[in-house]
Parts: sequence; structure tokens; C-alpha cells
Amino acid sequence: MLDIRFIKENKDIVAEAVKNKKGAVNIDELLSLYEARSKLRKGLDELNAKRNQAAKERNIEEGQKLKGEAEKLEKDFNDADKKYITLLLKVPNIPSLDTPTGSDESGNKVLRQWGEKPQFNFKPKEHFEIGADLGVIDTETATEVSGARFAYLKGDLALLQFAVIQFVLEILTNKDILEKIAKDKNLNIKIAPFVPVVVPMIVKTAVQNRMARFLTPEEHYIFPEDGAMMVGSAEHTLGPMHMDEVFDEKKLPIRYVGYSSSFRREAGTYGKDTKGILRLHQFDKLEMEVFSLPEHSIAEQDFLVAIQERILQSLNLPYQVMAICTGDMGFPDYRQIDINTWMPGQDKYRETHTSDLIAGFQARRLNTRVKRTDGKVEPVHMNDATAVALGRILIAIMENYQESDGRVKIPDALQKYMHGRTHVEKIPTLT
Repeated sequence: MLDIRFIKENKDIVAEAVKNKKGAVNIDELLSLYEARSKLRKGLDELNAKRNQAAKERNIEEGQKLKGEAEKLEKDFNDADKKYITLLLKVPNIPSLDTPTGSDESGNKVLRQWGEKPQFNFKPKEHFEIGADLGVIDTETATEVSGARFAYLKGDLALLQFAVIQFVLEILTNKDILEKIAKDKNLNIKIAPFVPVVVPMIVKTAVQNRMARFLTPEEHYIFPEDGAMMVGSAEHTLGPMHMDEVFDEKKLPIRYVGYSSSFRREAGTYGKDTKGILRLHQFDKLEMEVFSLPEHSIAEQDFLVAIQERILQSLNLPYQVMAICTGDMGFPDYRQIDINTWMPGQDKYRETHTSDLIAGFQARRLNTRVKRTDGKVEPVHMNDATAVALGRILIAIMENYQESDGRVKIPDALQKYMHGRTHVEKIPTLT
């Protein structure tokens, strides 16, 4: 949520952000409601002061008259306040100055590219073909048991998922590794390891609304009778961990890495990427969440992206770093950077990582603040970013490391977690 004072002082900038982010809120109407609400509040306060004075003077008749006026004015104020809050919550975050302006993903900008695409002496297969041939991905049985867009991962591929988790957690919890990543990118930030968290996979809808992530109910698995929903990513329950809290300035930054299964209906993607494990209703992720001082939040996002790049480089997976444009970025995002990883079976780069700098937008809604050494209290800044989306990273490994005999070589960086295995092998037929 933006501060109304900021909106008043930067009306044109906010209106432009609404337009570029395809928002549906009239800023003039919002400001008119704010002024009307302020006048009603002032009038109500004055009436209540008069009522208090009448009570002191034991003027019962005057008190009854003022009570009736106050009740009407309070109703008018509550009506105006409800309309005002409804509109205010529809105002998206403004984009950063370095965010490209564009209407859709075609406006995204490649910032840099790393790695050489692998060359094969055979036609590379897509991951679902490899998975079916090896018997390590089973969507047919999962469809019978759970429905479409679910999958069983089996054998060495299941072990590989846990190897990736261990590999990534080793990076995020090792101060020496993190210091080197920051140094290589010339980032002057305070280094503290990420605290691992296994998060709840259900969040209250009211809390999700405070996170500014409850904008597409049709995409979520919701339990209306409980006022709750399944998380779409670990940050949905990582971000609210400190709602209604005030940090000491010296305690920041605070960095978490949360593990969870994530659940999305994928309602708007009917018929798209239906094969394999690219776009499932249930998938697993490690997600990074950072609470920082406002003046450090851009450097924190750059640090998160540097970590993502370190992970992909260690796995020798070619990728592109993308600046996401205004029309393709998230509603609460101030600055969004994605990484698309090369998928040779599909002959294209596909999104595997995203990094969202939310600035103070979520924190203001969550009432998560920091107290400065001079006594000033203000919203913290928040960043969230993918450490690894397990399904998509497995796809990238399978397609980039496939061999002519149908097996998949396990990247060197992961072999120490695979109990001596060097390849994803075919599962023997059980019948």
C-alpha cells in the first residue's frame, strides 16, 4: 500500500503507474474521497468534543441532540472510509526508475546472459519424454489418483530433488560463500546467513490480503468456511511472520529461506504446458525473504539475484537475466528481475527464478516497521525471490544433461548428495 501523502504529492507519477500496470483505480476519485473522509473525521471529532463538554456541564438535552448528530456523522464517515480504503488498496506499487515500460512480456529487457548452450549429436528430448522413458515422472497415475497437473517423481529424480535442496541450503546458510557472492558483485551489504524455515502451507485469506497477494482468488485453493487458503509460494507465510512488529534498526537485515509445497489452480493457463512437470497444481520451492532498511533494499535484491546466478552457474545451466516491464510485473512490485534458463528440449529460455523488490508496499499493509536510532519509525523494505523452484530446475537439468542412451547425467555440484550416483537411471519395470 502506498502512503496517501505520497499519492497526494506525486499524483501524476502514481496515475502513470496505475496506467502502466493496467490498474483500475481513479486517483482523482481516491483523493476526493480522502478529503471528504478527512472533513467528516474532523467534524466527528468536533462533535464528540462538544458532547464531552455537555456531559461535564450535565446538559442532558444538548447531549442527546449532539449524540443524534454524531451517530449520523459517524455513519457517513464509516461509509466514506470503507470506499476510501477499498480504492486505496487497489493502487499498485509504483515501478522503479530502471523498470522498462511495456504492456506485456514483449517489453521485458535482457540485462545479461551467461553460459553456452549444450550441443548434442542427437535431437534433444523434452523433459516429459525423458521422464517417461526412464520411468521417473508419472503423470498418468497421478491424474487417476489426484487429477490433471499432478505428478509422481520417482527413483533417482526424487533423490535429485532432495540433492538440489541440500545444495541450495548449503549456499544460503554459509557466511563465507555469501560473502564471496557479494564481493564478486561489489555489493556493500551486511552479510548474515539465511535462517531456514519450514513454513505453514495454509494462510488466512485476511493475511494474504495484507500481503497484497490475494488479487486472483480463482488461482488459489480456498477454504471459505475457514477463511483460509493454500499458499502459492513460501513467501505468502514468510512475509507475514513479523506483521505488527517493530524491528530495531541494528537487527536488520533479516534473511529467511522458506521451504514449502505450493498450490495454484493455474486457472488462466488452460491447455498450456500440460505435459510433464512445468506447470503443476502442486510444486515445491525454496523461497528467500529479506527484511531490510529502505536504503539497502535495492542492493539486497541485487544480492538475491547474484545468489540465483551462483546456483545456476554452479549447475552449469545457461540463463538470461531479465528486467521485467511495467505491464508484466506484479501488483506490489517496485522492481522485478527474472531469470530464464535454457531448455534445449523446448529450444527456448523458460522462467525459473523471479526476484521481487516490494519496497515498503507490503510492510505498510502488514504494519512491519523499523525504529531508527533517532527514534523515527517507518516501514521496513521487503524482498522475496526464488532460491529454487524444484520442478523447473529438474526440467532444466534433465534437458541440459540428457545423454544419447536416454540417461541424465547428474551435475557435478550435486553428485556428493546422490550417494555415489552419477546418472538418473531408468527404473526397472515392476511387472
